[in-house]
Amino acid sequence: MSNEIEAIKDPGLPAHVHRKADTDPAAADRAERQVATLFGISALGTILLIVSYVFIPDDVFIFIPVMGDQNAHQLGLGLGMAISLFFIGLGAIHWAKTLMPDTEVVAQRHEFRSPDSDRKEFVAAVKEGASASGLGRRSLIKRSLGAALGLSAMSPLLLLRDLGPLPGNELEKTTWKSGTYLVTDPGNRRIKASDLEVGAVAQVLPEIADPEHRKLSDIAKDAVLLIRLRPQEFNLEPEKLAMTHDGIIAFSKICSHMGCAVALYEQQTKHLLCPCHQSTFDVTRAAKVIFGPAARPLPQLDITIDGEGYLVARKPFSEPVGPSFWERNSQ
Repeated sequence: MSNEIEAIKDPGLPAHVHRKADTDPAAADRAERQVATLFGISALGTILLIVSYVFIPDDVFIFIPVMGDQNAHQLGLGLGMAISLFFIGLGAIHWAKTLMPDTEVVAQRHEFRSPDSDRKEFVAAVKEGASASGLGRRSLIKRSLGAALGLSAMSPLLLLRDLGPLPGNELEKTTWKSGTYLVTDPGNRRIKASDLEVGAVAQVLPEIADPEHRKLSDIAKDAVLLIRLRPQEFNLEPEKLAMTHDGIIAFSKICSHMGCAVALYEQQTKHLLCPCHQSTFDVTRAAKVIFGPAARPLPQLDITIDGEGYLVARKPFSEPVGPSFWERNSQ
């Protein structure tokens, strides 16, 4: 009895099974229409993205069951891009599986660089494959694919719209005006000087007619911190001291370095700390920078009280709040 192991025979390749579209012209036409439909849906997705980007305001919300209130602008952008990319890929896959050549090819291993003759044969094979794919004679696929690719290529161009318009003097202005009441954030409740104890800190915003629809861009500039010290603890110049009221001082909450929220207050040292890059401001010296990369003190808001004791702004900020920008005079 022989102990030799019998070599495994080459099973070969199974018989090739032709697709229905290979033998039935009606099936091929049906597959062509299906591919064109998928490309058409992709084009509609791109149109949805464009319409959402250009025509839907970014403060419009719609209710969707389960998901709740959703921003219509962002929802349209996301759905439009998802539909555009998903269906153009789905159409390409369906086209390849139903209409492109389905012949099996065996390629032998060879050196990395092919001989010139093989390279010429490769170019010829690519041209032959492109011709066999039917793109030239299947005008419906060619037109729908061109429309889908052309519209999807426009999407990045739309993003250039975000480079403008120029902000003009919007970066220099806030909602604060003379006589504007200070309201709590959150809560939108007017605040009295007597509501703050020594050592207390409160975040406030300017009172507006419709606080439920306050713009995020305004909050990013309007946020103010109220801090109450003992009046004798201040080390301020006369004009800065006159902007306080009975030990209450108000500073912009927006860091003058990179625009982060200066949200940490050390009661013992009377220091405000920006958590992003550790810029530190001395409250007793009009938020002077004592550490970190910030180049300027926090802007101070001039405050007083009305006849009922509610805190109001005497004047708006005298300088732009937040970080530097190109047109800003940093003097």
